[in-house]
Amino acid sequence: MKKIIYTDEAPAPIGPYNQAVLIGNTLYTSGQIALNPHSMELVLDDIETETKQVMENMKAVLNAAGMNFENVVKTTIFIMNMGDFTQINSVYGSYFDEKTAPARETVQVAGLPKGVHIEISMIAVL
Repeated sequence: MKKIIYTDEAPAPIGPYNQAVLIGNTLYTSGQIALNPHSMELVLDDIETETKQVMENMKAVLNAAGMNFENVVKTTIFIMNMGDFTQINSVYGSYFDEKTAPARETVQVAGLPKGVHIEISMIAVL
């Protein structure tokens, strides 16, 4: 049975989707961008700060499902500029133990919602 996951500690959905959906023991998250969940303002100071906000939003969604980054088995990272990869990877990597890090792909795209530079989605398993 499908269970909708929602938390006030991550940005509220701005369309016909949910922050995450739990099916059995598998969590599928929607992509998170660098929206401050309390002000709903974008955090775009620099790519490191933007990536940190995305990861903090994802952390809140995982926590709402009773999970953390250790439960993540797959991530997808969409970025506007592959030249930002090193800085993004540094921030992203600080949330995982390298020995048990999830599978991942990173894709450069032509555009992202609200003109952000990064969006991340995850799949996690209890």
